[in-house]
Amino acid sequence: MAEQAASDLGAGHGKPDRADIESAVRTLIRAAGDNPDREGLVDTPARVARAYREWFSGYAIDPAALLSRTFAEAQSYQETVLLCNIPLVSTCEHHMAPIIGVAHVGYRPCERVVGISKLSRLVDAFARRLQLQERLTQQIGMTLWDALAPRGVAVVIDATHGCMATRGVNQRGVAMRTACWLGDFQADRDLRREFLTSVSDARASAR
Repeated sequence: MAEQAASDLGAGHGKPDRADIESAVRTLIRAAGDNPDREGLVDTPARVARAYREWFSGYAIDPAALLSRTFAEAQSYQETVLLCNIPLVSTCEHHMAPIIGVAHVGYRPCERVVGISKLSRLVDAFARRLQLQERLTQQIGMTLWDALAPRGVAVVIDATHGCMATRGVNQRGVAMRTACWLGDFQADRDLRREFLTSVSDARASAR
């Protein structure tokens, strides 16, 4: 399911080269009412082309492959493995405005665990695409579920959206929370409460 969702993104669309991107940026600069040939903007199309490679680098990554190496040494561990406050940078697919926030990812192992850095890489691989926060949350959770076959998976994302803060309603300081609960976390309300308490404690200690 997660692999299919990942492969659907961008499927069937030819990728423009750098010259195409720079031409498009020049068009946008003119649409904004400015002159792409003035000194302060003449190098902007090239800068944007380079930035796009970084902002959307997730399309070149197979998220499931990040979790292909697992370890059985912790097979007796029964409690939740939780990584909090994973920095998240994404782009809203409706207005191409930034989504900035943090992700909290946890799972309850069943025989095998994965290196904790891979949880952060998984978040980044899905985030650095054109996204909806709701879909991003589900993709992270389902990929972890499919790769590890754990007893439970929990993903919570808290993020602010530039499309809401800088246009339209122009409301700043408003954060959106989404969650994905699978397995034990979906069935057990106490586990969900424990997860959210741990997240709150981690966020408080990070301030």
